[in-house]
Amino acid sequence: MINRTLIRVKVVQMLYSYLLTQSDFRIEPAPEAPSADRRFGHSVYTSLLLSIMELSGIATDRSRGAAVAASPKLMRENRVGAALAATDELKTVLNRGASDFEKLRPLLARVAETVEASVAYRDYKKIKQRTPADDARFWSVVLETVLLKDPSVVQAFRSMQGYTGKGLEMGLASAKTSLAAFGESRLGYMNAKADLRRSLDKAYDLYFGIFELIVELTREQRKRLEAAKEKYVPTAEDLNPPTRFVENAFVARLESDAELTERMEKTPSAWSDDFTLVPQLLDEILASDIYRKYMDAPATDYATDVEFWREICKSVLLPSEALAETMEARSVFWNDDMQVMGTFVLKSLRQMASVSEDAESLPFLPQFKDSEDEAFGDELFTLAVKHRDEYRSYIDRFINAEQWDPERIAFMDIVIMTCAIAELINYPAIPVPVTMNEYVEIANCYSTARSGQFVNGVLYAVCEYLRGQGLITK
Repeated sequence: MINRTLIRVKVVQMLYSYLLTQSDFRIEPAPEAPSADRRFGHSVYTSLLLSIMELSGIATDRSRGAAVAASPKLMRENRVGAALAATDELKTVLNRGASDFEKLRPLLARVAETVEASVAYRDYKKIKQRTPADDARFWSVVLETVLLKDPSVVQAFRSMQGYTGKGLEMGLASAKTSLAAFGESRLGYMNAKADLRRSLDKAYDLYFGIFELIVELTREQRKRLEAAKEKYVPTAEDLNPPTRFVENAFVARLESDAELTERMEKTPSAWSDDFTLVPQLLDEILASDIYRKYMDAPATDYATDVEFWREICKSVLLPSEALAETMEARSVFWNDDMQVMGTFVLKSLRQMASVSEDAESLPFLPQFKDSEDEAFGDELFTLAVKHRDEYRSYIDRFINAEQWDPERIAFMDIVIMTCAIAELINYPAIPVPVTMNEYVEIANCYSTARSGQFVNGVLYAVCEYLRGQGLITK
């Protein structure tokens, strides 16, 4: 029910926010023309990061295997070691030989035992749901309070070529800075993925929320009719009002539906707490020609009652600016969902009109069409983040510098094309024209006036290049 068009929009939005604020785990390069302190500091820095890998049970020397094969379970599960092992800059250090680190390697099996007995490890163990920031903080504390407090480790550093006390301090500071950046980056990544899932869930909440609104509008009219009877001098119409609207058979069916009732209890839309919107929308309904024709009809049945609400949703509720403003105020995730979810509400209402009034349940649409659609957003976001540098290189390859200044290209355009390339390469079942058209349309809606044309041109060139490289075979 939440289609891939909306999922793509959500992925682009979350990727834009994430890349705009993320702080990557980057290995600091060796300083150019360094002083003695800086040169030794960088050696200490890389040795400390390699020590974390070994203490995590990850071999820095594949021919020897992991030096600390019996590392405590929590240290092996900690995400920092695996992230370091996947870092290209650290692989380069290993490939060219880390001779200084060889003096530390034999000490680490014993150090692992000291770490396991430390307060830092016990505190880390108490954390029930460990975040990447917790993982990074643990190693930062271990480096400072365990590793560099070990006399044998300190002596090993003192025996390294070019040792300076200042360099040792600088190396520790650099390691702690990289660890902190990793924690922030990974936490931001996890938060972005959680926001993506939450955004899709909120879209589905909105779908049901529109049905709940139908119920609340009916209840508001019932209150008005009852209040009119309590007037000091009620009129004949007050005492005997037309009740077709409040006795609508479809609304009665909604009120008794188990699925809708359960959702209203678990995730109430709080329409009943809105003291201005519901009365305002009800006034618009009562003043509409749709309402007048419905009330004047000689007779109605269940299908007519459903069709009445389909017309009201289509012509009164969904176009309402007041409703749109309220939606946006209630959830930051709803600013782009109303049109899509409204379309599915109208589709559902058409289906409900053909269902028996006595049917056991109403045919509400599922959140996703199938398991592939359910996994699509999370997978696409992950691929776009993981390969963003590679995909950016494809984009830069085909930017005409005479027409477009690479430094002034809208960042949203880069994000849109990154998602598009991730989809082009990794989803062979989705036709290329579908992917191209979807992201060009997103560029037209969410970026600059010239973005659609620009994105279309670059993506076409990238697609042809990737076909030639064998990366796109569809």
